[in-house]
Amino acid sequence: MPVHDWTRVDAGTFHGFHTAWVTHLSETLNGGLLPSGYYALPEQHGGHLIADVLTLQAPSPVLPPLPPLAPDDGGVAVVESPPRVRRKMTPSSAARTARRTLTIRHISGHRVVALVEIVSPANKDRAAHVAEFADKAERALYEGIHLVVIDLVPPGPYDPQGMHGAIWDRFDDEPYPLPVNEPLTLASYVAGPRPEIYLEHLAVGSPLVEMPLFLNPDRYINLPLEPTYSAAYRGMPEFWREVLEGRRSPPQG
Repeated sequence: MPVHDWTRVDAGTFHGFHTAWVTHLSETLNGGLLPSGYYALPEQHGGHLIADVLTLQAPSPVLPPLPPLAPDDGGVAVVESPPRVRRKMTPSSAARTARRTLTIRHISGHRVVALVEIVSPANKDRAAHVAEFADKAERALYEGIHLVVIDLVPPGPYDPQGMHGAIWDRFDDEPYPLPVNEPLTLASYVAGPRPEIYLEHLAVGSPLVEMPLFLNPDRYINLPLEPTYSAAYRGMPEFWREVLEGRRSPPQG
């Protein structure tokens, strides 16, 4: 299913779709996609972090370092099959490194491994909200929490290079060039003070592609964005699907 033009609907309508997409992503991850010992929960809190989907590891009494994932545990090894995206970025060695940090290690005794964030119009409607989102991403990456950001909302005055551009500014002084004809961004971050970033750029009408969701720096699973997006879209009211598909004009006022 191609990506729709979400500027045709109001923020409340997008929020309803957003909520359904998060649910379908969580169901799919818990339906056998995640390796044994890992699970996903929607809209959980981790200190000041509030994520759309958290990927967690079941707790142990001592919480030792995360064990490496064996090939038969699930996931894909980066060395065997690098993520199939068109672009990869890493901040330069001279990138800024002095950052505020917030330690986020456990939620109700469980360890946060990765976050999935779907950007909403409310994240972009003022400078403070863009900064808040970028702060959250920065803190997570410095704390070793991997991240996927799904930004299907076009750049605005407060994020002229998209939300990934706002996050990139926290790690490197070099400007981030957003393709003019593909202003929507899918970004997967391997956590660390110099995160590796796997990028795909889209336009309205582009198909969604799988993105790597890292469980550790060496292994990832492919996040099924298109089927979960489609499932969420099918549950929307027909009126709003007609608006998004251009078969009905957006309401005025």
